Amino acid sequence: MNKKTKFLTTAAMIAAMYVALSWVSQTLGLCSGAVQCRISEALCVLPVFTTAAIPGVTLGCLITNILFGLGPLDVGLGTLATLTAALVCWAIRKLPYLASIPTIAANALIVPLVLIYYKFSSGYLVDAGLVAVGEIIACGILGTLLVWYLMKHPKTVKALGFTSPETARETAAA
Repeated sequence: MNKKTKFLTTAAMIAAMYVALSWVSQTLGLCSGAVQCRISEALCVLPVFTTAAIPGVTLGCLITNILFGLGPLDVGLGTLATLTAALVCWAIRKLPYLASIPTIAANALIVPLVLIYYKFSSGYLVDAGLVAVGEIIACGILGTLLVWYLMKHPKTVKALGFTSPETARETAAA
């Protein structure tokens, strides 16, 4: 399989997993609104392992926000928050255990603006705190567990076609 096909396939698989996990969160009433905890946000740490995760989680978030979001502003700003977080996550890939921080921060800063616009707000700081708690659970805890698992199982990383953060460190040092 050529690199471009592999990249697109990986991005599409990550997007599909993001939407499927968001659907699970939606059935539990946790996908959108003032209190949200999308299980799919755990995947936002994957840019540490592959650049294909950047369009993957971004597209997954876009589709999820179209299906379950509050409206056009949610689609735009929510997706922008995920894209921004994915790019920062990739930029700090040499520090894999910090990979959840960009997602927690981007969503805590941006999503309250959407909630205020759609009148689901308890005030910016309260909303930021609630969003941050959901992100800490979904991305901070589950995402860090995913990083830990992948770091401990290099054969899985290789089978998925990802690159280990150690390889990224070695490449950068050379």
